[in-house]
Amino acid sequence: MMVAHQTTQLRGTLSRNESMARHTSWRVGGPARCFYTPADLDDLANFLATLPADEELYWVGLGSNLLVRDGGIPGTVIATFGGMSDLRLLDDSTVRAEAGVTCAKLARFMARQELVGGEFFAGIPGSVGGALAMNAGAWGGETWQQLLAVETIDRHGERHLRRPDEYEIGYRHVRGPADEWFVAAHLRFEKGDSAAAQARIKELLERRGATQPTNLPSCGSVFRNPPGDHAARLIEACGLKGYCIGQACVSEKHANFIINTGGARAADIEALIAHVRDSVEREQGVRLIPEVRIVGVAE
Repeated sequence: MMVAHQTTQLRGTLSRNESMARHTSWRVGGPARCFYTPADLDDLANFLATLPADEELYWVGLGSNLLVRDGGIPGTVIATFGGMSDLRLLDDSTVRAEAGVTCAKLARFMARQELVGGEFFAGIPGSVGGALAMNAGAWGGETWQQLLAVETIDRHGERHLRRPDEYEIGYRHVRGPADEWFVAAHLRFEKGDSAAAQARIKELLERRGATQPTNLPSCGSVFRNPPGDHAARLIEACGLKGYCIGQACVSEKHANFIINTGGARAADIEALIAHVRDSVEREQGVRLIPEVRIVGVAE
């Protein structure tokens, strides 16, 4: 169904047939029929209120945990990065971060404010909205460990303030009220040594650069770590480092990363994900669960 826009009321940026390769960290993906970057939360609420009740909605931040198929997205994509970027202190120990704020920016902001315990956010290659949606984590820290509350919005443009106990939270898993999307997080941290926190962020980023292919297009970790083990170890044990389908390859640097070596298609990446999953199950007896969301239609 086509979107019924009242453009005189909207302040964001609207485009049609927008290439999702421009908005995903794998640099692949077909066009989105409608792509909207809201100016702020009020503008987002206004935009949602113009949409038909059955319009398919997709949300993207940095696109770091997202594979869009080559046929694109037939519905409406809402881009949080660029518009929903408010980041501020609510009190001495509580931060409010909107969904489009990058996790790395959040980590640096907290360190500058003498708040400690959130340095791990620097290792999450995405935005706050995505981190909330999947309980993203790095180096032993997880997003929902720090939450006091979340702000959500529904498809009618109504906003809600919800407590963590209204959600089912697990490892890389979050389930809550249907047809609501995260627009901001309220996070609480302890006061501490700003210089030590900034040094810790630097150390973690250096470690990430040394162990992960951060200079090539990827989505971050492709698979969840199974209980008591690591997906990368299982994949490497199958001899899959460097294995390619088309221009999509399992990283030689970190086996739980699939990289676009140049010109990969989404179909190549999806086929490689399936090959890795099936190989590990056949050879190691473990069925890996992807972290990455796969959306859209095949070409």
